[in-house]
Amino acid sequence: MIRSMHSAASGMEAMQTQIDVIANNMANVNTTGFKKARAEFQDLLYQELRAPSTQRGRGDQGRPVGVEVGLGTRLIATQKMYETGDMKQTQNQLDLAIEGDGFFRLRMNDNEFAYTRAGDFKVTAQGQVVSSAGHPLEPPVFVPPETTSITIESNGTIKALQPGETQPIEVGQIELARFTNPAGLKALGGGLLHETDASGRAIVQNPGAQGVGTVAQGMLENSNVEVVEEMIDLIAAQRAYEINSRVIKAADEMLAEAAQLR
Repeated sequence: MIRSMHSAASGMEAMQTQIDVIANNMANVNTTGFKKARAEFQDLLYQELRAPSTQRGRGDQGRPVGVEVGLGTRLIATQKMYETGDMKQTQNQLDLAIEGDGFFRLRMNDNEFAYTRAGDFKVTAQGQVVSSAGHPLEPPVFVPPETTSITIESNGTIKALQPGETQPIEVGQIELARFTNPAGLKALGGGLLHETDASGRAIVQNPGAQGVGTVAQGMLENSNVEVVEEMIDLIAAQRAYEINSRVIKAADEMLAEAAQLR
């Protein structure tokens, strides 16, 4: 009965983590470029009470199966799901969405690179294209002063139209990064991701090249959180938490009955 209490307690902890993950998904349902996470669990060790045996002895016909009792569950991973979210048209010429695989590459304050799917870019007073948090796009892109309009083609070519001109001039090129295992990227918060040994090195290519998607101007990628699915998972996790708590209550009542034996 003590064993059942520990097993049920591990189930309650697992469901608490599941609800934590669901809560974060729901909180970011309107976050640009957000990718939902999924909690993954596995069973713990098993206590072998009787081993299977094919030996036949006196009065023993052998045991094709043994007796094992599991000791609960544990969290093994929280995996980001990188399905593309719905696209929202904004008409802002510096709003970009990636149609397909790939990440925008940003240079951080420590000169390290971070990666994001959020394409809500801005222009600084010096004309440099940066993220909403002020991190410069890599490779650097500068928009000439007095530019009247910016055109960003699906292959990432950036063109600026100057006053009195009829043909825009090319001012930069957007590059996208992809990873062999994007699920291995480390989340930094703020929609930023960092490469790890598990994700592999970033493979940088122009949009539309083999393995990466294209860029859509005037669009933003919404979160890929499905509210209905998250609500169903929330109900299932809540019920599983409740069932495990009842197991603990039942084991406690059984212990109380045993303690009253004379």
